[in-house]
Amino acid sequence: MTRTAIIAAMPAELKPLVRGWRHAHQNGVDLWNAKNGEWIAACAGAGVAAATRAFAEVEKSGAFDAVISTGWAGALREELVSGSAYDVSCVIDARTGERFVTAVAPNDLWIVTNSRVADHHEKQRLAETYQAALVDMEAAAVARLARMRGIPFYCIKGISDGYSDNLPDFNRFISADGRFLLARFVFFALCRPWQWPSLMRMGENSRRAARSIAASLIDLLEERGREDKPNGNPTHKK
Repeated sequence: MTRTAIIAAMPAELKPLVRGWRHAHQNGVDLWNAKNGEWIAACAGAGVAAATRAFAEVEKSGAFDAVISTGWAGALREELVSGSAYDVSCVIDARTGERFVTAVAPNDLWIVTNSRVADHHEKQRLAETYQAALVDMEAAAVARLARMRGIPFYCIKGISDGYSDNLPDFNRFISADGRFLLARFVFFALCRPWQWPSLMRMGENSRRAARSIAASLIDLLEERGREDKPNGNPTHKK
């Protein structure tokens, strides 16, 4: 049996995927199981520390032989389409400079993991420094843990915000443990109606991205299931 772990930051990133899966909340981590434990998804918040907690909680249920980092990301190129999901071939840790190659066929879609939510100026810097296409806050942590365990690592990210989108500083709404402070954000947004159009667009893009992520993940998970059978035929080359 092929057992795959899926690590995200926020429940909303996984919502279209895990609908109908068995849910539990353990030690501050949301967990979902499907197919008798073959597929297990987890999220504990934004950032490296939260991703590490989610990974550790998944491992308590037993070893797994592949891990996927998924969720929303910001675009570092104009041509990337908000609401779409992309297979990433390389993850770069902005803090250490480490690079982690994923298990998909090589492409030019690289993601850089940053310690903060990147605004437009930070996106420009990251794009120029790392020649990356996307930015997130968790993928490098998951990639490092997969490398330490010698298991295949995949990264599928959906674009929630485009390269030129003008959005508020979301860092003020993320707690020290990576939780999104929804009540604080709602109060902030209600007091700034001029930002409602951009926030509504981001909300719609995020929902579309979550659906695109779910479709890509199901394709990958089902493919890995076929590979686990005697005459499996690997085809995932996005």
